[in-house]
Amino acid sequence: MRSGLTNFVVSRAGSWAGAVGFALVLAAHAVAQSAPPAALTQQLEALRSAFAEEVPKATALPPERQSELIAKGKAMLADNAILLDRPQLIIVVDRAPSAQDLALVLAQPQGDWQVVGTTKVSTGQRGRFDYYITPTGVFFHTDAILGYRAEGTYNENGIRGLGAKGMRVWDFGWQNAVKGWRNDGERGDIRLLMHATDPALLEQRIGRPASQGCVRIPSALNKFLDRHGVLDADYERAAITDARYRGLLRPDRTPSPIAGNALVVVDSQDAL
Repeated sequence: MRSGLTNFVVSRAGSWAGAVGFALVLAAHAVAQSAPPAALTQQLEALRSAFAEEVPKATALPPERQSELIAKGKAMLADNAILLDRPQLIIVVDRAPSAQDLALVLAQPQGDWQVVGTTKVSTGQRGRFDYYITPTGVFFHTDAILGYRAEGTYNENGIRGLGAKGMRVWDFGWQNAVKGWRNDGERGDIRLLMHATDPALLEQRIGRPASQGCVRIPSALNKFLDRHGVLDADYERAAITDARYRGLLRPDRTPSPIAGNALVVVDSQDAL
């Protein structure tokens, strides 16, 4: 079992407590767990203000759509036996071709979930060779994998696939996904990443399926998530003793005390 500032632990009731089954438990971040409601509200409003300022071209979704994303996110956590142990930030992405939405959400074990901000993304495209459908599920950004930053280099097509130099790349490890160019449901493994894209040639296309299976996000959102350490709860803990993580994280960052580490991918074309 992992402890300290780690954002989740695995509790196997069958082997550790004599019960049946197991649950993934998102463990306590001491600051957020002990924060009174007023402090939590203050942190939420500060993030909302920062999001509005730092991601000015974000797509604001109507309240009913925000509620739908929250409901789908909750259902996905429940389906994966994940129990929240503290208020924390999670990212919910709707991969449905007609949606392509992202919501940054304050998820809570008790009380209403709250949306910090929303914008458009691009997920896996169907019908092109070697393009996979972004898998649904809950994916953790942990210090078991050291992420990296884009080098800003151009590929053979003159595209900066990971965005401008310095953009964060969040690595969620190898995941199984449907091959989007086949009609028989055959699957394969992809490296699931969340990253920016070429700001001059491809960013304007965000909002429709276009990736090879990763989650493409606007560069302004990339900078916001990076600056505020939204998914860096584990990385902040690791950075205390590991120079590799200190070197990756921004020196001018202002990490949120309610940071988390979970990317939740849903599909609104599936029934709740």
